[in-house]
Amino acid sequence: MKEKIECGFDAGWKDWAPGTFKLIRHGASESPDPILTDHFSPHADGKGMIESFSLYEGIELSFQRYMADQVRFHHEANNAILEINYCRRGRMGWRMGSGATVYLGAGDLCLHSLASCADSVITLPLGFYEGVAVTVDLQKMGEHCPSILREAGFHSQAIHQKFCMAGAPIGIPSNALMDSVFSPLYELPEDLRIPYYKLKVQEILLRLLAFEPEREKALTPYEAQQTALIKEIRDFLVQHLDQRYTIEDLAKKYLLNTSSLKTLFKAVYGMPIASYVKEYRMQQAMKLLRDTSDSIATIAEKVGYESQGKFTKAFKEKVHLLPSEYRKLYCQ
Repeated sequence: MKEKIECGFDAGWKDWAPGTFKLIRHGASESPDPILTDHFSPHADGKGMIESFSLYEGIELSFQRYMADQVRFHHEANNAILEINYCRRGRMGWRMGSGATVYLGAGDLCLHSLASCADSVITLPLGFYEGVAVTVDLQKMGEHCPSILREAGFHSQAIHQKFCMAGAPIGIPSNALMDSVFSPLYELPEDLRIPYYKLKVQEILLRLLAFEPEREKALTPYEAQQTALIKEIRDFLVQHLDQRYTIEDLAKKYLLNTSSLKTLFKAVYGMPIASYVKEYRMQQAMKLLRDTSDSIATIAEKVGYESQGKFTKAFKEKVHLLPSEYRKLYCQ
């Protein structure tokens, strides 16, 4: 498995065996039965956890955390169930049944019916993902609509028409409004969680009523052959950290124009090629400092710096410690 760009997840995750996938369910009096999490089978090549809350008849909220390269899901295809995914941290590429992949970075949103993702594969370009999913059974909502939504004129048919009929996911780039809706869901006192979640999912649904997808800028879906080529380029770069390649070198080698190469790489990995490689070099250097007795000069050479001095300067700028200080701190 490729080296992960560290995400600061709980230290307890380090003790989980590869392939561990935990599912924690919380019920509410109105709806003891989960909508989605009772009817799907996930598989991760790393580690994963979903904590779900059944809030109303037909509405479930879940927190998702994955440390893996890939997560696979299988569940019943249902065009009457809408899923709303918000990326808090990390990066996720969601390959739907159509074959197209939508990439979500921090703050991005994806909406689709469960008919679009019955057998889907999630790739994690940075090796981790953390986010929120709201799952809404629109048929049940039509029969058991919470009073606040009913007073606001909420119609599940209108939501179904907007977000489920197209048969393809709708990706929405990060914006301040969506961040203000989803960010407060984290770090609540235990006794406030379910009441607050109930309020928030109603706010989310009300905002969707006013949302007009055709007028909004959308995230671009990418075909499998495009993303496969970008992953090949990424693998080539990290396997040759001791060498330097320009955009022009890579474009010529992989028969892409430079503009497409830059656009596709940033879409998949969330950052320009140079930024990604620099970040990866630092992560590899930290790993070598922790896990080997190699000299700092040797490590500098392995991760592609022509001198120990240039490596030390770059490391200090990134980590705010000298390589020797970092090794001493994390190898005690």
